[in-house]
Formats: sequence, structure tokens, C-alpha cells
Amino acid sequence: MAEPRRPRLHTIPAHRGFADALVAGLMRRAGGDPLTLAQGMILLPTNRGVRAVTDAFVRASGGGLILPRMVALGDPELGEAAGSALDPADAEAPPPPAIDASARRMILARLVEEERQRAGQPVTAAEAVRLAGDLARTLDQMLVEEVEPERLAALDLGPELTEHWQTALQSFSVVLDRWPAILKAMGRIDAARRRTLLLDRVTERWRQGPPTGFICAAGVTDTAPAVARLLRRVSEMPGGSVVFAGLDLTMPSEEWDALGPHKPDPVTGRARRSIETHPQYALKLLLDRMGVGRGEVTVWRGGGDYDAGAARGRAIANAMAPADFTGKWTDLPAEDRRLSGVATIALATPAEEAQAIALALREAVEEPGRTAALVTPDRALARRVVAHCRRWNILIDDSAGRPLSILLPGTFLLQLAEAAAQHFAPLPLLALLKHPLIHGDMERVDWLDGVRALDRGLRGPRPAAGLDGIAEHVADRPTAASFWARVAPMLEPVGRTFGDGAQSLRGLLACLRECGQALCGDALWTGPAGRAAAEFLSSYEEQADHGPARIDPADLPGLLRSLLDEIAVRAIPREGQHPRLAIYGPIEARLQTADLMIAAGLNEGVWPGRPAPDPWLAPRIRAQLGLVGLEQRIGIAAHDLAQAMGAPRAILTRARRDASGPTLASRFWLRLQAMAGERFEAHPTLAGWARDLDRPRDHAPVERPAPRPPAALRPGVISVTEVDRLKADPYAFYARRVLRLTPLDPVDADPSAAWRGTAVHDILEAWWKEDACAVDALRPRALAMLRDQRTHPMMRALWQPRLIEAIDWIASEVAMKAVEGRRVLSAEGKGEAKLAGVTLTGRFDRIDRTSDGGLVVIDYKTGKPPSAVAVREGFSLQLGLLGLIAERGGFEGVTGQASGFEYWSLGRGREGLGYIATPVDPEGKRDRIRTDEFVAIAAANFAEAAAQWLTGDAPFTAKLVPEYAPYAEYDQLMRRDEWYGRDR
Repeated sequence: MAEPRRPRLHTIPAHRGFADALVAGLMRRAGGDPLTLAQGMILLPTNRGVRAVTDAFVRASGGGLILPRMVALGDPELGEAAGSALDPADAEAPPPPAIDASARRMILARLVEEERQRAGQPVTAAEAVRLAGDLARTLDQMLVEEVEPERLAALDLGPELTEHWQTALQSFSVVLDRWPAILKAMGRIDAARRRTLLLDRVTERWRQGPPTGFICAAGVTDTAPAVARLLRRVSEMPGGSVVFAGLDLTMPSEEWDALGPHKPDPVTGRARRSIETHPQYALKLLLDRMGVGRGEVTVWRGGGDYDAGAARGRAIANAMAPADFTGKWTDLPAEDRRLSGVATIALATPAEEAQAIALALREAVEEPGRTAALVTPDRALARRVVAHCRRWNILIDDSAGRPLSILLPGTFLLQLAEAAAQHFAPLPLLALLKHPLIHGDMERVDWLDGVRALDRGLRGPRPAAGLDGIAEHVADRPTAASFWARVAPMLEPVGRTFGDGAQSLRGLLACLRECGQALCGDALWTGPAGRAAAEFLSSYEEQADHGPARIDPADLPGLLRSLLDEIAVRAIPREGQHPRLAIYGPIEARLQTADLMIAAGLNEGVWPGRPAPDPWLAPRIRAQLGLVGLEQRIGIAAHDLAQAMGAPRAILTRARRDASGPTLASRFWLRLQAMAGERFEAHPTLAGWARDLDRPRDHAPVERPAPRPPAALRPGVISVTEVDRLKADPYAFYARRVLRLTPLDPVDADPSAAWRGTAVHDILEAWWKEDACAVDALRPRALAMLRDQRTHPMMRALWQPRLIEAIDWIASEVAMKAVEGRRVLSAEGKGEAKLAGVTLTGRFDRIDRTSDGGLVVIDYKTGKPPSAVAVREGFSLQLGLLGLIAERGGFEGVTGQASGFEYWSLGRGREGLGYIATPVDPEGKRDRIRTDEFVAIAAANFAEAAAQWLTGDAPFTAKLVPEYAPYAEYDQLMRRDEWYGRDR
């Protein structure tokens, strides 16, 4: 065994393109001998890093070249295995295989569920699966940091640990005690432990006999002890070297030493807190674990085409100084604060930010050979940029991928589970049936026609639950009923399964898979997202029996979402993708560079993101165990930003607000701004371009709509309830009666005032026609309506007490009027009369006959009746027009002179629910119309309106009298917001 030599350690500064500089140095060392390169090996952090270095070799070779072997050691998230390249076939027996990830998740979920149940804190299956994910991550951190579970029992926790953390720690300890036995019985080990064993095996093998050819570990930032041991061994081998990315060799020693980790105080036993949020902390920790000092690291010789000036690197390092040393900013010379080549853009919204980024990428394309890349942890922002670039036929895929939960196969599975869990309530059902992948056994166009018919049939309050409830609800709509008859059998298995109560996860997933095949066919499983969905279902179906024994179907949507959110689907590069543009996540961007790097989403909570809390181990426990702090992710995010800013040109962007409200600029943005001062320059043009791109040059305000159709197209029949609309908002009347545009009820609507009014009228109509207004028959009818399964649950729960009290008031009031000699003459009748050249139609709620033979016209109101002011101004004259029709014999069986007009309101009056109001007075008191003049006044008002808009040629002007046109169904059609309130 050869004696170890002095470690060969190098760094490539952040202001130099890492991959190109690395390749240039390796080719210089090879001396032009292609076989020397071919015999070597490069250890890189990720597969994306392998691709970046491969591309750099292609750029540098200028021709054919046999590449060295390149191996991805895995990123800090342990997403990739060490690779078979480090474990040759002729080696000793391999470690036991790693447990399947889905099996591990299910077993841990079951253990969590059992322990929470034992502790008296039961959780749902969905919550158990979520907690199992957090537990798995904490367990992996312990395995990577080589912290043995036994150390938990030896901790001196003290009395100050809260009960919450004590309970969590106890559950965690019990799971850790049971977990090794489960793994042993299965003949498996954790993937993180297997990776450590593989790395240690390679380290020992290379200590016994180094391989031929050079070995270079480049850009590795993983601080795991096993990785540190491997890097130390590589650095000591005759042909070995370790090249760090962005290790700051110029950082003052006092700042470097302040980063930590620090030794415990000999008196108190406590160590000073490390500055884990600093971009250099992870590299310093890695050097400490390798057992080498920063002084042993030299600058890598070699450069590329993507290098920025060294002054930029000094300025970035100064901006990222630890908080205790930022006082030096005031004394820095100008050249150490200048961010030359870095521009900033702060925009109002994420939409404008995405527009500006797309414009920057579009501008880069104009220059031949120029490359540009967007780096952001905000995947929604990346998707916006992709969409904006398509307007110029520029195709870019986000290399960080998209979660399966937002892709078509994932959304289908979620919508199917949601619809079944809600017993096919209209909203989730229609969302499912309109999914782009569904076609059933029909052509897609025919399927959509059927869904539209069903959509129309389900408008209004919710039908009864279940497939049969839908069928009963649309039975009177032939098209919808016919379509539903074909769809219901496809949904029946999943409806039956989800309706059977708690059951196995395997059965629920199998049911989703079979129903998905019936509804979508093979389209559900095609493409990268479809294959990911198929693999997801297959894996969890196979391993489901390891998880919680029974699961409530109502919990399945949440469980699926938590799992699907964790699956990133990366698109296969498509033909036509632009070769000089790229979009990366921060992990994918490591070792990547371009002529222009755009770092976007620089808001607090995005870059850096908020560290995910550990629900199992308190921060103090993590520190005592020696686990990496949760805030180290902030330091890694800072290092990623510094690397991105090392390109020849860089742009930093942020939005001042997002969907939830104003945002706070990233701490990195604020540091750069505070250090650079006036040198923190905004981009001169992009912000303005982003705002102006979709802003019209000329503003042509729309005029108030006032269509004037010919007389032949104007209605000759009008209802008494439409007269107010005609006078107050003629355009709305025109849209409804001439254009015949009727607003649709919402799907799954709450009971509106109109719906409640209809329900009351139906009860009172049946009471008159079938019970002859018998006092004791009204309440049973109201209760029967409330008990009907079609009645909205909200109405049954909230409105029942008010309705019953108001109904009782109506029955008692009718009985009292009968004692006074007034009887019900007719109810819920329809009629018409000719007036002013048009036919006036109306429907009355009730008409009573007084003892002297007069008629009393009654209108039921579930709310407040019209005011006397409205009646005086010529509106709300329906009662007078109904009296006019009655006097002219327009209602069958009703004759006589109208002598009374009443609103019977079910609202709250002075003595409880229910009161009578009237718009008239025999003597015209209280500014009301005289009773004997009401019919004549109503007729005159109607004749005037009819002469203008029905038989005349007056334009149908929008919102003519806005105060009496509160309805807004046609406001969008009339483009109200574009002209209303403008000076005319």
C-alpha cells in the first residue's frame, strides 16, 4: 500500500465557469493524450453535473474525444445512488439491497399510526403517511451523519423540553427501536446506509490499491462523513485531486473561523452557534471532516468562455460576510463593491417578472452563439416563463421537472379520488368528467357534448348523494339522462368501493387504476407523466399491505396528493427545443453556466426557502446529536446564488407582491443592495418592456351600450316582473329577451333568496290547491319539504327554524283574516291583459276576497319588501300591474276591483318573523300612493315604458337607473367596468 501523500486540493472561483475550467485543466494535464483522459474517472455531485461536464468536453475538444468515466455520487437529498461504477462486479459480496422507497414509507406510516394511537393522539392514514415522510427524512439525516439511534437514550434533555417535543421524541424513539428488526426480517437496509457502505468500501479499496489513471472529484458539496472520507482518500492518491466549486480563499481568517463548527466551551460544555446560513459554511464543514485546512487548497488552473471578472467574486463574497463583519462595507474600496455585469429587476407581480425574464431570454437568442439560463426555486415562475416563450415559438423545458400532482395523469387520479370521496357531488364530478384525458367509450367530441348536457342538468342546488341521486336529478332532461346512463356504469365500481367504509389501500388504488383505464384508456399511461403514474400505482399497490391496515376513503385524496407532490417528472427533450436556452432549479444549476444567468424569485421564503421544520426532533436535540441544522439549506441557497452570479452577465429578479400579498426581498438581495449601494443597478429596459409588451398604445374607451333593434325584433309580451328591469336597465332586458341570453345557475349552488322563495311558493301553492288553506296542514308540508333528500343540507340545518316560524305566522294570519271576513280567493294563478299595444303577463301568489267584494293582491317575500320611495319613483309596481290584470278579467276565476295590495314578508318584523307591508294608503299618508290610484299609476308608468322600448324605437341603454338595477348578470356583457362612472 502506497504511503499517503499531501492532499491535492483545488478550487474554481465562483466568477469562473466551473465545467469549462475543470475540463480545460484536465485536458492540459493530459497533455493532449486522448488515452490519458479515457483512463480517468471524474466524481461529480449529480447526473446533471455529469451532463454539464460532458458538454464542456464537447465544446473543448473541437472533434472526436474518448471521455473519462463520470460517476454521480448523489446530491445532498440522497436522490441518487453512488452508482455501479464504484462497485465492480468482481468485488466482494455487495451490501444487502436497499428497501423499496414505497415499502419504507408504508411501514413507517403504519408504525406512526400505531404509536400515535398508543399515545392517545390518533391520526388519519393521510396524516400518518405525511408524518412518515418527515420521519424518513430525519432518519436519513441520522444515517448520513452516522448518528446511532442509541445516542437518543443517552441525551440529557432537561426539564425545559416541552410536552409536545417529549411526546414526539418518545414516538420517534419507539419507531427507531422497531425499525431495525423489520429491516432485518426483510433482508433489507436503508438506502442511505447502503450508500455509506458503498462509499466506505470504495475508500478502503482505493487505500489498498489505487486505480490506474487519474481520479478527480469535482464540485462535490455533500458534507456526509462517508463522502468526506472518500474525498480525502482521492486527494491523497497519486493520480487524484479534489476540485471544489466556489471555495473562497480570500475570505479573512477571522471571518472563516467564525463560521464554525466550534468546539464546546470547557466550562459550560456548550459550543458557540455555527453560522450555517453562510454560503461557505458547508464547504468549511466538508474541509473539517476531511481533516484538511483551507490553506492547503489552491486555485485550479484553467479557464473557459464563461468567466466573469475576479472583482465580481470579491464583491459577492463581501456581500455575504457574516453579520458581525458587515461593518467593513463602509470602508470597502469601490472596486470591491462593484457588481459589474449584474443587473436587477424588481417588478410588481410574478406575471410581470416572468414576462421580463422571457424577454431577456428572447433578447439572448438574437445574438448568435449566445447562451442564457434561468435559475429559480419557484417552479410556478418557471412554468410562466415557459408559457411566455412559446409566444415566440421558443420551446424550453424546466429541467427541474414538475410534480406529478399537477400533470394530467396525476390530476386525473386526484379528481377521481375526490369525486368518489364526496359521493359524486356536482363540482368534483364535473371536474372529473371534463378532464382532458377522459373519453370513455366515445369520441372525445361526443363525450364533451354529453358532459355539457350534464353540466346544464346539475345547475342549481346539489342533488342527492351518489350515482343514483344524479340519475334522479337529471331524469327530466333526456340528453343528460342518456349520457349519464352510459357514464354511471364506468363509475359504479369506484362508487361502490368508496361507499363501503374504511378498507385497504390496495383495494382503493386498484379501483382507481381500473376505473382510470375504463374512462381514459391507454392515454392515461402514456408519456413520461403517464409512466410515472403507472409506476406510482404499481409500487404502492404492491407495498400497500405494509402500511395502515384500513383507510377511510375520504382520506385518500389527501394521501395521494402528499405522495404525488413528491414525484418530479422531467420531460424528455423534445425536437425543436432551443439549444442555447435552459431553465434550471438550484440543484440542477450547480456546475452549469451560460453567457447570461438569470436568478429569479429572490424573495424571502422562495430564495432562500423557509427551512422545513422537523416534527420529530426539537432543534436542541438535533444540535446535541450533531445533525446538520435546518438552516444550512439557507447557506446552500446562498452558495447557489453566488455560483449563478459568476456568469459573464447576470440578472437578479423579484416581484414586490405575490398572490397572498406584498413580499419581502430576499436577505441576499438586501445584502447585495446594502453593500453595493448605488452600484446595485436596475436593468435599464426590461422592466419597462415587460409592462409595455401587452399594453395597447392607444386607449379607445368603449361607449355605454345602447342597441336599437327594429320594432319587429322587440318583444310584444312582457311579464310584470320584467318591467323594473326594462326601466332601470334596458340593456339587461334586451340581453335577456331579445338576445335570449339567460344566466345559468351555479353548479352545486347554495340556496339563494330566489331558491328559497321558490320553495316557499311551492309549499303555499300546494297548501291552497290540495289543503284548501287548512291551518293545521301548512307546517307538515314545510317539514316534508325539508326532509326531502333533494333539499340542500344548509337549508335544512340553518333555515328550518326560521321557515317553520314564518310558516306558522302565515297560517295564523290567514285564519285571523278569515275571521274578519276575508277569504283566499285564488293562489299561484297566471293571466294576461292587453295594455299599450303589448301583452302584459303576470303570476300572482295569492288574491283574497274582502267582505265588501274587493280584491287584495298579495305577494310573498322571503326578504324585505320594496320601499315606498321606490314605488313613488315608478318602480316596484308589480302589485299594481297584477291588480290591473285582475280588474280586466285576466285571471281565471278572479273578478272585481282591486282594493288592497300587500307584501307578506317572512323576514323579521317588530313581533318576530313575519309581517305585512303595503305600498299604498287609502289617504296617501306617509308619502305613499293612494290605494284607489295605484292601478292607474302603475298602468300609466307601464304604458310610458312600453311606448319607449317595446312599441317605440328608444335605445336599450345600459344601467339607465343604476340604483334600481342591482342585478349584475349582464355587467360583463355590457363591459360595465370600462364605461361606468366615466365623465361623459
